[in-house]
Formats: sequence, C-alpha cells, structure tokens
Amino acid sequence: MTTRPRILTGDTPTGRLHLGHYVGSLENRLRLQRDHDCYILIANVHAFTTRAAQPDDIRRDTIEIVRDQLAAGLDPSLVTFVVQSEIPAIAELTFLLAMLIPFSRVMRNPTLKAEIVTKQLGDHFSFGFPLYAVGQCADILAFRADLVPVGEDQAAHIEMTREVARRFAQVYGADVFPIPEPRFGRVGRLPGIDGVEKMSKSRGNAIFLSDSSDEIRRKMARLYTGRQSADEPGDPDNVLFQYARAFLPDPQRVHDLAEAYARGGLGDAAIKREVADAIDALVAPMRERRARYPDHAVLELLRDHAARANQVAGETLGRVKEAMKLVL
Repeated sequence: MTTRPRILTGDTPTGRLHLGHYVGSLENRLRLQRDHDCYILIANVHAFTTRAAQPDDIRRDTIEIVRDQLAAGLDPSLVTFVVQSEIPAIAELTFLLAMLIPFSRVMRNPTLKAEIVTKQLGDHFSFGFPLYAVGQCADILAFRADLVPVGEDQAAHIEMTREVARRFAQVYGADVFPIPEPRFGRVGRLPGIDGVEKMSKSRGNAIFLSDSSDEIRRKMARLYTGRQSADEPGDPDNVLFQYARAFLPDPQRVHDLAEAYARGGLGDAAIKREVADAIDALVAPMRERRARYPDHAVLELLRDHAARANQVAGETLGRVKEAMKLVL
C-alpha cells in the first residue's frame, strides 16, 4: 500500500459531468492524481435515495460519469474508481457510524436541507435520503482519506464527517480515522447559463464536458446577463465575467476586456464567442478521449478497481469492528 496522502472524492451519478463539476472538483482531481493515492467514488447507491424507480438510468449514468472522468484525463493506473454498490464494507460502516450522530444533527445539515428544497421533496423523502448524509461520512472514512476535493456546497458534509471521526475516537479510544480536510475548487459556485442558479443538469442550464463545439457556442450565446445594450456600461463582475475568469487562459486579456466592458461599447456577444472558444479548446481533447472508452471497457475497469477498493475498505471495517468489540 502506498504511503502517499490519500484522497476520496466522487459524485452521485445523476447524468453527465458539466463545467461546474470541472472547476469545482474535477480539476483538483486531475492536478492531485500523480502525488496522492486517489479514490474516486461513484455513489450509485445514494442515487437510489431519490430515484429508486429508475435503476436503468442510474446504471447508465454510472457508466457515463466514469467515462467523463476518464475523458477529462484521470488515469486509471493512478486513481481507483469505486462503485459504491461493489463495496459492501461501506454499507456496514454506514450503519455503525449512524449510532454516533443524532438524527437531529443530520437534519440540520444545510446541504441536506437545501437538497430537500431544490428537489422539491417536501416531507415525502425516503428514510434513506437523510441516511445518505451518514453514508457520505462512511464513504470518506472507509478509505481513511486525508483530503476530500469537493465543491464548496459539500463543505457541510465534510464537517459532519470530521465530527463523526472525532466522536469515534472519543467513544472507542481508537485512532482509526484521519480527520479529513476539504480541498475546494478555484470556482466555488459556477452559475448556469440562466445566469442565476448553480449549473445543474436538472435545471437545464448546464454546459457538459461532452458537448459539441456547436452546442457550446449555442449555450454560451444564451447566457443571460441582464444587460440591455452594448452601449451602456457593463458590470465586469456579472455572470459573463465569472465565465471569462474561469475559462479564458490569459488574466491580462480578462482584465482588458473587463475595463472595456465597464466603459461601454463592448457587447456581450463578442465576449461570449471568445469564452465559448476557450471552453471548446478545453473540452475538445475530452471528446476525443471519450471514444476510447466504450461501455464494456468502462465496466471491465470498474470490476478490476473494485478489488483494490475492497481491500482498503475491508481493512478499515475490520479496525472499526475490533474497536467496537464486534470481533468474536
């Protein structure tokens, strides 16, 4: 086993990855994969908390989200992809850790509360929905991660994981878990092309990493800034310039554009085209790499990686059960 610092990060398979995923977490994964021991979780069991009647869709999305990450440049010889349902130790660890955290604390998790609102669940969510917040703790702690690259919207889950790890050490006197640290992306929250909501497939406002050049340009042209005329001074901190700062490679060019935009006379359309070209240049190699990973190749890779993941998670579960006097 490697002595490098260990990373656990991942996604719930709800569809293809988009630019918000890239700047929020995926970019960090790419940068850290060579000098960290990286585990990339595909939380397909958690997907059932709100899509239990859609198993075919969850299976398809599981394959797609792995393909997106391979296309983005994650190297399967450097990282381990972890399909949650293939690691039984995670489920057992979720149950055991659930004894250490009050239900009221789980329901105060602001990320969980926000999801109940945005997904319009009301009070009709399954029992499994709040349980998944404990499951996220188990995901991270099963792999004894030192670092968790995530978007800022996941900060509450990381803090709860830290609480559970400390509580376990306090109750059982066993130093099983490191206290994981979050690593946030360079863009905390990338708005979608509606200019208001966070980029999301469910809101129909996303630019996907697998989009064609034409799709990227069409979507960028729809980016809503609220500006009425190119002659009026523009706000150099509006959503368009959030994209410019995120994706244009030359900071001086962004600075010059922002100054011209603030004076007036520089229209949105020209900047949108330039940003669209930069995004297309970023994702064009990803589109090419996607073709190398048909479904059968992705599934074969995932089955191979499950053996690596089970070795680590099984060792963690053994230590936990020993500390809890559950080993006969």
